[in-house]
Amino acid sequence: MDLFEYMREQNKEKESPLASRLRPTALEEVVGQQHIIGKDKLLYRAIKADKLSSVIFYGPPGTGKTTLAKVIANTTSAGFTQINATSAGKKDMEEVIHAAKDNQGMYGRKTILFIDEIHRFNKAQQDYLLPFVEDGTVILVGATTENPYFEVNGALLSRSIIFELEPLSKEDIKTLLLRAVSDEEKGMGAYRAVIDEEALEFLADVCSGDARSALNALELGILTTERSEDGKIHITLAIASECIQKRVVKYDKSGDNHYDTVSAFIKSMRGSDPDAAVYYLAKMLYAGEDIRFIARRIMICASEDVGMADPCALNVAVSAALAVERIGMPEARIPLAQAAVYVATAPKSNASFLAVDQAFETVKNQPQASVPAHLRDAHYKSAQKLGHGTGYRYAHDYKGHYVKQQYLPDGMTEMQFYKPTENGYEQQILKYLKKLKNQEE
Repeated sequence: MDLFEYMREQNKEKESPLASRLRPTALEEVVGQQHIIGKDKLLYRAIKADKLSSVIFYGPPGTGKTTLAKVIANTTSAGFTQINATSAGKKDMEEVIHAAKDNQGMYGRKTILFIDEIHRFNKAQQDYLLPFVEDGTVILVGATTENPYFEVNGALLSRSIIFELEPLSKEDIKTLLLRAVSDEEKGMGAYRAVIDEEALEFLADVCSGDARSALNALELGILTTERSEDGKIHITLAIASECIQKRVVKYDKSGDNHYDTVSAFIKSMRGSDPDAAVYYLAKMLYAGEDIRFIARRIMICASEDVGMADPCALNVAVSAALAVERIGMPEARIPLAQAAVYVATAPKSNASFLAVDQAFETVKNQPQASVPAHLRDAHYKSAQKLGHGTGYRYAHDYKGHYVKQQYLPDGMTEMQFYKPTENGYEQQILKYLKKLKNQEE
């Protein structure tokens, strides 16, 4: 390395983005991902013992894939080489392999090859690596945002351990932001910045587990905000929202805004206003509401407020709930919108909901009501001696698959719990029940 190259490296380190400068160099400094780097976990033990085998880190952007690779680089006694699959070609890999063979042959030293965005390598490039991973010439550390089971050569996968990284929690992001503000060596501590609690909460929430996104916004805010009269740079909620280019939505997931918005969402669907329903849906999604929570509210509304007026509404709502579990955001907004619009525009009836509530009250007030003898189970040994099942008439043996007989307990035969409306499909149910009653008469 000549003088000019040395100076370039020094300036690069000083001028690199905050997210890069703040990367930890030891496992103990890593925030989050305790499910794979907790002290009792395999990856932690392998790195600490310098016995790492080939691994692939898979997860969303900003969750620490490159960070873990850098920690490995600072921990291992092996040689460490990094290439990026978006720009590296076969010649680059040939040079890495040649150097790795020299290290192994001359010094008995292993080489760890970190390939960022490994899913960008085509099949031929991945195939080239395979024999050198297999014979131990290099220990592969791959990083990818794409599912490796679809994007990475099966032979490479079979020789690697897959570690899936999860989006960082809000508390993890807050820890990193506070560390960045106070760290004078690698962070922004020298700027004497202060981040307001509201701004901290907002950035931790809006970045959706992406530490890089949150740190970039914080750095931009500190570098572009003038000092206040107290000599400090104050990162307020307004500055934070401007730096991440996302408007603040007044929506506290545990406060009144949350409940007010959810209430308006449900009442809009119940009130058959699809425009209002999708507006409140969008507001909740924009604010980071749990998509599973939203799906549950749609399912409840489909059954409580649409009910038998359109029995398909519950099917649509349940299908949407299953879909959002499988696809996640941002695409989850599509089935959620479809379900919300379907429920909002469906004919309404709460007759089945009222029926079960009235039945609950009746059961609570008349707990001793007995099942009529002819409806009781007649299959066990002494049932016939007790008269259980005697006199029961099998509906399918009669014309129209219906026969009049008592189903409610004694003393309750005149009670009616389910009272269908004339809305939607319930109109057909109402006609059918009236037909049965006329048949009885």
